[in-house]
Amino acid sequence: MTAPIIDIETLNFRYRDRAPIFEDFSLTIRQGEAWSVIGPSGCGKTTLLYLMAGLTRPDSGVIRVGGAPIERPRPRTGLVLQDHGLLPWATVEENTKLGFKIRGFYGPDGKHSPEDAEKDPEAEEALTRHWLSWLGIDHVREKYPAELSRGQRQRAAIARTLVLSPDLLLMDEPFSALDAPIREELQRVMNRFHRETGLTSLTVTHDIEEAVVLGEKILVLSDTVNQTPTIVDNPHAGDPDLRMGRQFLEQCSALRALIETRSRKEKP
Repeated sequence: MTAPIIDIETLNFRYRDRAPIFEDFSLTIRQGEAWSVIGPSGCGKTTLLYLMAGLTRPDSGVIRVGGAPIERPRPRTGLVLQDHGLLPWATVEENTKLGFKIRGFYGPDGKHSPEDAEKDPEAEEALTRHWLSWLGIDHVREKYPAELSRGQRQRAAIARTLVLSPDLLLMDEPFSALDAPIREELQRVMNRFHRETGLTSLTVTHDIEEAVVLGEKILVLSDTVNQTPTIVDNPHAGDPDLRMGRQFLEQCSALRALIETRSRKEKP
């Protein structure tokens, strides 16, 4: 059994003057696993991801990533958001290299850059060429975000994250703003990425089909307080022909029913 990369122990969290979202919540995610997180609106999906990323602090409890308690964002965690976050005045290539520029400014301080990071322009250029080519956007490397399609912008955001060689990839509804064909294409890209790299990933989504396509394990959250995690094993995730099979429809139906039972909201 592989070692844990994320270990959440008795997490407690609530927003001020609101009911608790997590109460004595514990969860372990192991190296190389691909997870999806799904649940009704307001259940804490994005909150959990931000807690793992170190962007939000728990009220109590401990979140360890790579064996170390998270007290701030860590340089080896990759984060991909829905809104791309690309600099509009920078080309695709310049946006992709942004992390290298920031790391070069701070140096290997262990906060903004890994302690073992070294400035290597040739390696940075090679990584940039590799991921832009792998993601199919090398031909637009000199274009600006306004000149790109939504799918190309999201690929550029993913490239900007992957060039930094993260050991953990966190994605917050990265494809929700895309049209269905582009969304499904990028889901296939991420399936291929996981098969080839084995990088641990966690994707927050509100889309049941996306959760089934991307997550080998699916964490289902409730819009009441989350205490004991509900985890669905999904061994067929990543299968290129998954959407065409009966198992896909059955898994989606089962997941939909589970989400409904975990929600406190009454059906109209």
